[in-house]
Parts: sequence; structure tokens; C-alpha cells
Amino acid sequence: MATSLFSTTCLHYRNSQNSLAFVLLNTSFCNLRPNLTFKKKFSSPKHRFLSNNVSLVGRFNPVSCRSTSTAPVNTRDYEFTDGATEVELRLNLGNRDIEISRDIFVAANESSLMVKMHNSGSLVTLIETNHLYGKIKPAETIWYVDEDELVVNLKKHDSDFKWPDIVESWESLSVGLQQLLKGTSIYIVGESTEINQKIARELAVGLGYTPLSTSDLLEAFSNQPIDSWVIAEGVDSVAQAEAAVFESLSSHVRAVVATLGGTHGAAGRTDKWRHLYAGFTVWLSQSESTDEDSAKEKDWKNINEGSQAYSNADVVVKLGGWDPAYSKTLAQASLSAIKMLILSDKKLPGKKNLYIRLGCRGDWPNIKPPGWDPSSGADISGGIVQE
Repeated sequence: MATSLFSTTCLHYRNSQNSLAFVLLNTSFCNLRPNLTFKKKFSSPKHRFLSNNVSLVGRFNPVSCRSTSTAPVNTRDYEFTDGATEVELRLNLGNRDIEISRDIFVAANESSLMVKMHNSGSLVTLIETNHLYGKIKPAETIWYVDEDELVVNLKKHDSDFKWPDIVESWESLSVGLQQLLKGTSIYIVGESTEINQKIARELAVGLGYTPLSTSDLLEAFSNQPIDSWVIAEGVDSVAQAEAAVFESLSSHVRAVVATLGGTHGAAGRTDKWRHLYAGFTVWLSQSESTDEDSAKEKDWKNINEGSQAYSNADVVVKLGGWDPAYSKTLAQASLSAIKMLILSDKKLPGKKNLYIRLGCRGDWPNIKPPGWDPSSGADISGGIVQE
């Protein structure tokens, strides 16, 4: 069955009552990155045309690529530079002869860019993506022709946010998330142990993290398969043992941990999440819903009723069906959701680190002052500010 990804849902805490905000991302990801060459030396601009594209900003049909992680782009070579407040894209025009500025069409919005040009009576697409790596200020987009290159200057919405590339792709997310995560580990939770393991492995390879599987660790410890352990001692015994593994791994950095799925796993139990909060948790949510609205409604119902321990996760990636061939697509959706979450609150990695240093006491997300004892039942009002 082909994988059908409905949405990537980014959840972030606003208060201690788990008030969650959904941010839906298009997960029909396309790798729009052509063969990339970086050139450190740029010639002084010899402009033939200069344009601020305010009048050109408008809606256009975004690129579409379902059930695939790659799509071709007409441009085979471009240069990308990330500056302090802007990013610059240089597209090689080759031998194309541009006579007037009307031969070039540039359209942009906050997360999309399309560049086309008239050449020999036909309209050629130089680049088209609805997955820019970050947000831009479209009204401040400027372009000009510099000899045989089209230079597009895009003003970044967040000047402190570094772009590794112009588009959000598996490669750019892998590089960019290393900087944003600051070593914080990732935990993969969900109903399927198999899916959790495959996505954790993809993420670990992409990020340069250590891949870990609680299933493998528990089987090595008990010298028996998980199913045999369940038959011999019951699911509660396995869940308790996995919770102990979470505690051991909570102080580790730069790891992607695949957890047990289904009724076997500790992640499916609300009272076992104390040490999972040490990392960024991704819930791979399998859904039988046929559209985004119904899938989202089901998640909200689980959260409001507290009937799904996985709803404690930092981000949710929904999928309908499963095919291992699309593991990287699902991993890319996970990275995109984590990026969205961290950009909504850049202090989160530091706050996770503080939570670990104070002993993972279960007071996430409102971390209590040092000395707070969760077993005493005393509630110290207020929290402490992340360092």
C-alpha cells in the first residue's frame, strides 16, 4: 500500500494545561535541489535589469509530487548565499538572450518562489518551489540580470535563522536541524515498533546521530524476543522495563530512539513519559481517516479526552498506510515539523537541556525551581527561566 501522508502537525505547549496549537504543513515533499555549486567569489553586479517584484507577487500553482521524495527542476546549476538579513540565489541563464525585463517573471510569497523566463517563444521554468527553507518578505524581493546570471535577492523574515539552502529538502533539513537541535535527542513514538525503528534509523543517518532501539536493548538485556517476554511476564513488565531504559537514555545527547509500539510500549502510558520529555518526541500517527480535517479532528479528540498518551508528543506526523520505500519521506516530514516547532520557540532545546540537568522530575513544560520534589505533592507556584 502506498504511503499517504495527510499532514504534519506541529504541536507546542503554551501553558501547563497542554494548550496545543496545530501548524499544518504540506507533506507531499519534493526535493527541488538541483546540482549545487558554491562559489565564494562574486563579480560586481553589471545590471542589465533591476526589478523589485512587488507588482509580480501573486498566486501561482505550487509544484506537486505525490508519493515521491524527488522531482526535477529545470535549473541544473545555481549558487546560494545566506547573508545576515537576506538570501541570494543566482541562476545560470546559459546562452539564453534576455532582451527586456518582461522576459523574466518572478513570483514569491512567504514560503514559495517561482522564476520563469521567455526564451525562443517558449516559457521556461528556472525554479519553482513551495518549500523555501524559511519564510521571506515577498514585497522586498529584488532581482536583476548580471551577465549570464539571474540574481534573486530574498529578504529573510527571521534574520537570525540560518538557511543551508534555498529549498527545504532532506539535505537542507538534515544540516539545518543539527544547528537548531543543539544536540537534543529525538524519541520516535507510535503504534508500530517497525515504523518507529525505520524512521529513527533514517533520522539518525541524516542528522549524524546515534540510532537506538528500545526493542533491541530490551531483547539484548532479557535474552529473549519481546513477544516471549510478554507471554512470560505480561505487558506491564515490558512497559516498566522500557521506562527504565528511557531513564537511562534521558541524559544521552545526539541520539534518535525508536520506542516500542502498541500495548507493549511505555510511551503508550501517560505515567511513563517523565524521561521522554528530555528529548523532542515525534508521534507517527497511523490514521484511517480519508482527509486532513477528519484526521485532525480525531487527534484533537484524543488530546481533549486524554485517551492517547502519544498526544504528549511535541510533534505529530500522520500517515495512512505504510510502505518502507517511503521511510525517508516520512523522516523528512518529521524534521520539517521539528524545525517548525523550534522556530516557534527557539529556547526549547535549552529548556530541554535544563529539564535534564534538574533530573527529569516530570515538571515539563513548566519547570519548577531546584529543590522541587514531585513526590511531596507540594506545588511551588511559577517556574524558572531557561538559562
